[in-house]
Amino acid sequence: MVTIKEAESAVKTLLEYLEGDANREGLEKTPQRVIESWNEIFSGYSTNSEELLQSTFNGEGYDGIVLLRDIEFHSTCEHHLQPFSGRAHIAYIPVDRIVGISKLARIVDAHAHRLQNQERITKGIADDLEQYLNPLGAAVIIEASHGCMRCRGVRKQNSVMTTSAMRGVFFDKAEPRQELMQLIHSRPL
Repeated sequence: MVTIKEAESAVKTLLEYLEGDANREGLEKTPQRVIESWNEIFSGYSTNSEELLQSTFNGEGYDGIVLLRDIEFHSTCEHHLQPFSGRAHIAYIPVDRIVGISKLARIVDAHAHRLQNQERITKGIADDLEQYLNPLGAAVIIEASHGCMRCRGVRKQNSVMTTSAMRGVFFDKAEPRQELMQLIHSRPL
């Protein structure tokens, strides 16, 4: 396991590569600040999905779509260490148990706060909903803008990547999938 001091030393080496003088006043405490910020940005490694989704409530017979849409998220691309951010829409159809809505937002953060790619976040959230809630269906749609597309390479400022994972009735049947899409695209409050 790498220590905090070793991690800070690695950041200092990168600063010397970029700047030449990692000891100048403005950069003097940068290694510590970077490691502190990374501990927050990459906090998903210490989050357990099962613990997040184990606290459920009696659904009292509710059998419609439960959708939390427009969940903002920020993540970091594992290929270039560039940020990407956007919004996630996650839905499920409960069998007999429902989960608190804050848990749906937290499961997005649990996956996003790691070195990632968008496809893995999408699949991971859907896997967790399916495994821990056992719903009739689970769906995840993520729309994001990627720093590696905007700041370097092709430099396409307005491109948005969309990924989806449909499970259970959302995959098998067109009607619930269409209802979900209508709910996602309905007017905001």
